[in-house]
Amino acid sequence: METLYVIKIGGNILDDEMLLEAFLHKFASLPSRKILIHGGGKLATRLAEQLGVPQKMVDGRRITDLETLKIVTMVYAGYINKNVVAKLQSLQCPALGITGADGNSILSHKRETAGLDYGFAGDVDKVNAGWLSQMLEQGTALVVAPITHDGKGQLLNTNADTVAQEIAKVLGSHYEVTLIYGFEKAGVLLDLEDDQSVIKKLDATYYGQLMQSQKIFAGMIPKLDNAFMAIREGVKRVIIGKGEELDLLLTGKTGTTITHE
Repeated sequence: METLYVIKIGGNILDDEMLLEAFLHKFASLPSRKILIHGGGKLATRLAEQLGVPQKMVDGRRITDLETLKIVTMVYAGYINKNVVAKLQSLQCPALGITGADGNSILSHKRETAGLDYGFAGDVDKVNAGWLSQMLEQGTALVVAPITHDGKGQLLNTNADTVAQEIAKVLGSHYEVTLIYGFEKAGVLLDLEDDQSVIKKLDATYYGQLMQSQKIFAGMIPKLDNAFMAIREGVKRVIIGKGEELDLLLTGKTGTTITHE
């Protein structure tokens, strides 16, 4: 089965021109099928401030009112997405920038939670594996902005980590999928203050032991829960670490690799 890399990067790379250039060079050189999912929250927040649109975050998630939806669509699906695509083209990496509305690729519903209205935030219902596979089989790298749609004409702001996980899961039956979460730390740390305390390999048993002894930083738990869900549903491995060190992550020289037992 052919290899597919599904890689998510966040603001720490997107906001740093040197880190972004380093990452994209390594991404472009990957010989296999590849999908890049990006966030971009910091730029969206700055633009919202300039436009006088108040921003509200709850547990790290943006409350997406109508004006904020316009801003994140402009930033994520517009400037960031097309900037990344243009840079990849300059590296002779054919790339197509999309949102979940394009090709009906990611269908979502408006998040409903008791007592809290997240506005136009979306939770993923279905990923169009057939269409994504067709694009990949043309030798095109996909660059995905985390804007999805509800099938009724409404765009929805969707968590980029979740988009990456859902894409990786559904394509696990088509490819041998490696899912990579690029973020600011060197991997999953035993000591949050010590970048050298990276847990190199993690399986469900060891994760359970670390959780029981409260050695996992609370902010990492949702990401790790998602990683193990992806493993259970067909993803071969999940790697967490610095995205700009992509080559080292893939060879196991840095980062945390999550696998089956």
